[in-house]
Amino acid sequence: MAESSYAIMANDPVAIIGSEYCTPNEVDVVISRKVKTLRYGEFVVSDMNGNFMFKVKGKTFGWHDKRVILDAADNPLITLKQKILTEHSRWNAFKGESTDEKDFLFTIKTTSIIQWKTKLAVFLANNNSKEKNCDYLIKGNWFDRSCVIYAGDSSTIVAQMHKKITAKSLLIGKENFMVTMYPNIDQAFIVSLIVFLDAINAFNDAVVAGALAGAGASIGAISF
Repeated sequence: MAESSYAIMANDPVAIIGSEYCTPNEVDVVISRKVKTLRYGEFVVSDMNGNFMFKVKGKTFGWHDKRVILDAADNPLITLKQKILTEHSRWNAFKGESTDEKDFLFTIKTTSIIQWKTKLAVFLANNNSKEKNCDYLIKGNWFDRSCVIYAGDSSTIVAQMHKKITAKSLLIGKENFMVTMYPNIDQAFIVSLIVFLDAINAFNDAVVAGALAGAGASIGAISF
């Protein structure tokens, strides 16, 4: 069933950021984060020959977290902005460096307030279902780098990620993982979803760390 789904995707290009990021063949990319030298949330995306394809830069301002995805020439393609004061973890994506509503591309959010495993729904700008029917669904386990991206709530896989550990990656202190993108899916769009995954995971880690710190302080306050 999965093979027939891939064949359908191969004949029907899906350009969300740009048609130039859709190729008729399956593509493997490596996403690298220099844990010791880059701020959390900054990546470099390269092909299997080590050629840069995309870069990700992030910064926090006020209550918001923002990430910008650039092409290999440092041209901004997508801006990802965290939406605050919502029940679910939610981020919005915009064209280029804009955060204006007219440049809105899509939104991604957790499907439930508390999640033990990753499950995120993606809604494109032209989705008129009032978030009842998602355009893409992400399932898996971020910690194991084993997430799968589906077209809507279906069995059609458009991309999947898995951990890639090599002796070289351990030696130079990089955290690497691989993403396989199936034919004619927008590769820049898929990269943006991976960035969302990392951002939401970072937010959840911060919440848990804060809760544990608060619990530790309370225990210390009542100890004798």
